[in-house]
Amino acid sequence: MLFYIVLVLGIISLWWHWRARDRMKVTNLTGKYIFITGCDTGFGNMAAKTFDKKGFRVFASCLTETGAKELKAVTSNQLQTVLLDVRDSDSVKKVAAWIKAEVQSEGLWGLINNAGIIGPSAPTDWLDIEHFREPIEVNLIGLINVTINMLPLIKQAKGRIVNVSSVGGRLAFSSGGYCPSKFGVEGFNDSLRRDMKAFGVNVSCIQPGLFKTPLSSPVKILKEKEIIWNQLPPSTKKQYGEEYFQKDAAKKEKLTKICLNKDISLVVECMEHALTSLYPRTHYIIGQDAKWFWTPLSRMPAAVQDFLLLRNRAKPAASHTN
Repeated sequence: MLFYIVLVLGIISLWWHWRARDRMKVTNLTGKYIFITGCDTGFGNMAAKTFDKKGFRVFASCLTETGAKELKAVTSNQLQTVLLDVRDSDSVKKVAAWIKAEVQSEGLWGLINNAGIIGPSAPTDWLDIEHFREPIEVNLIGLINVTINMLPLIKQAKGRIVNVSSVGGRLAFSSGGYCPSKFGVEGFNDSLRRDMKAFGVNVSCIQPGLFKTPLSSPVKILKEKEIIWNQLPPSTKKQYGEEYFQKDAAKKEKLTKICLNKDISLVVECMEHALTSLYPRTHYIIGQDAKWFWTPLSRMPAAVQDFLLLRNRAKPAASHTN
């Protein structure tokens, strides 16, 4: 009996110590420079506004002039916007040179690689290589390119790198280029974290579940899928059946309603912890769906994963399974 009491007290003590350690903050961060990609909408937009209010000197990259103007209109004079398509290597180099001139000897405290797209989500035999290329170039190659160009400035400040991945980097819950790109982000994040440890640079990975943002709009995703469906050859449509599209869309809509998280500030809070905590976590799993469904499922045998995920897909007319 005494053994179990000691065991319980030991677990409580360890948990309490971890909580106390988790709340410890880096001091004197006011005025530190951070760079955030993908600030037109969603996580990046809220992060730019949040860090600006907290006294950081924010460089916020936007894809569009409209996004940059709207962000600039609601933030302080300290926040600076810059147009950037992370797929454009020359543009990435120019932005890196501009930031270097701005931060000078201080370096860059934080890099938040947030820019990303979903891309078409449809069965693999509906897609061509270009459907895969765009999300991989934005979500993975663009992220790597931005990181490589900013690394000297991050190392100079012994700062932080935050890579926004997804539960789709742990479990391929959909077809298309999105999940392969996020699996790649996970691999790059892990190798980068180990490479930078010797230089005092902390690298963290954000793994959100399904959140309500303009990029993850079910209506937008369904419209892209419908365009692809309408362009399929008759032989492929026959294999799937004319009712497949609507049946599958209904299943996806049901799953989305169950899993959707509406409060995107939860993601920004984890970004803040990664940039300001004395002991940032290596991974942040965010959203009830990510914590209680996607992440546990990612650790289960493939047969269990397939069974549960296929239940949320319509069956093709030519299916050979029961």
